[in-house]
Amino acid sequence: MNPILSLLTDVTVDGFALWIVLLICVGVFLGSFMDAIAGGGGIITVPTYLIAFSRLPAYYALGTNKLSSGIGTVFSTARFIKNGLVDWKLFTPAVALALMGSVAGTWLQHHTPDVVLKYLLLAVLPVVAFVTLRNRSWPDQPGEMDFRVRAAIVWIASFLIGGYDGYYGPGTGTFLMLVFIRLGKMDTRHAAGGVKVINLASNLGSLFTALAGGYVYIGVGLISAAAAIAGHYLGAGLAIKNGSRIVRPTVIVVLLLLAVKVGSELLFPEFWS
Repeated sequence: MNPILSLLTDVTVDGFALWIVLLICVGVFLGSFMDAIAGGGGIITVPTYLIAFSRLPAYYALGTNKLSSGIGTVFSTARFIKNGLVDWKLFTPAVALALMGSVAGTWLQHHTPDVVLKYLLLAVLPVVAFVTLRNRSWPDQPGEMDFRVRAAIVWIASFLIGGYDGYYGPGTGTFLMLVFIRLGKMDTRHAAGGVKVINLASNLGSLFTALAGGYVYIGVGLISAAAAIAGHYLGAGLAIKNGSRIVRPTVIVVLLLLAVKVGSELLFPEFWS
């Protein structure tokens, strides 16, 4: 047998053939690259893990995804912080509120059918996409707004969208970006930096919960984390350097992918179960 083929099929990580782990890395890199720019990376990484872990309960795919995405998010967040793009006075309370919202959303998820939210999203997404396309200019400078008003918008949005993250999740970072920029009149780079801090806190909280439950394949997660680090580092660099020129089109792609994901969940629920 060809030595390369033998390596890919015979070598295993946590019981998974090496070629499967490498395919996971490709999906994780692409999702992490997109996530660092405009959020929504889970739209790519979660299906990647679900396909690779198809014979296992979805908890393992979701838990292992949190390990790789959480580590990757650390690097993109650090890059935004290093460049002074996180307003700690504004976003420290937002992180706490997002975590509170996530807990509330998770509780609500356990008491209502998620199909209700999916149908609601299918109605809301075209409106969000229209607003995004209609507003061609994404600001590289913040608009004039009283700090208290901006703080109220950011904090309320962090709690509500954090609740969405706990209830369902995909596209959370993108929705935060849109609110921070359109309603909070933040510039694109600082909005992205704030979203990264919130996403990092949410990811780490979910990761610790998954680890405590034993739903993480640590070997696979750590290897794919290398791909996540590369994707987050490169994506954050592009977002910091190009601002609205790269973030706006990426947001549009995220919204389209999210519409596809929600539609597929309604049409083919057995795949996502």
